[in-house]
Amino acid sequence: MPDTPTPATLHKNAGGTPTPGPPPGATGGAKTAGERGRTALAVGVVEKIAGMAAREVSGIHALGSGLSRTFGAMRDRVPGGKSSIGRGIKAEVGEKQTAIDIALVVEYGVVIPELARQVRENIINAVERMTGLEVVEVNIAVNDVHLPDEPEFEEEEETVPSSGQRPKLK
Repeated sequence: MPDTPTPATLHKNAGGTPTPGPPPGATGGAKTAGERGRTALAVGVVEKIAGMAAREVSGIHALGSGLSRTFGAMRDRVPGGKSSIGRGIKAEVGEKQTAIDIALVVEYGVVIPELARQVRENIINAVERMTGLEVVEVNIAVNDVHLPDEPEFEEEEETVPSSGQRPKLK
């Protein structure tokens, strides 16, 4: 005698004909491991991943604006202080998406649009692979160009003349 499905294993398909197996979409109440909780990512996690991914691209001298690099350098010199991998990066993180802003200093001679494309691509690939978040945008601000003969940290000079008046622009 051929195997006949029992009434408990029959359901009706779209045409109304009984077919074996559970109805479409029914899982019997059991959830997969991925459905049994929520994963929340801190902003710092995304910023660190983006920082490491950006540093992998050749032609970047430093991340961050001049002020953040100065404070970061002082923080790095303090005994027990930790280097900030996410310096110069700001991320907004939602449940499924993230947006990233990055400020950087490039080495003299690099083609900035090509460098920006490589940085953007590297950050998107790393963040999406490691976090599962969709990267909706990576905004890049090039704040400076590091010249070969420049010291690592320059002292900021006063640009206002001693008379208190601004210099005239040509």
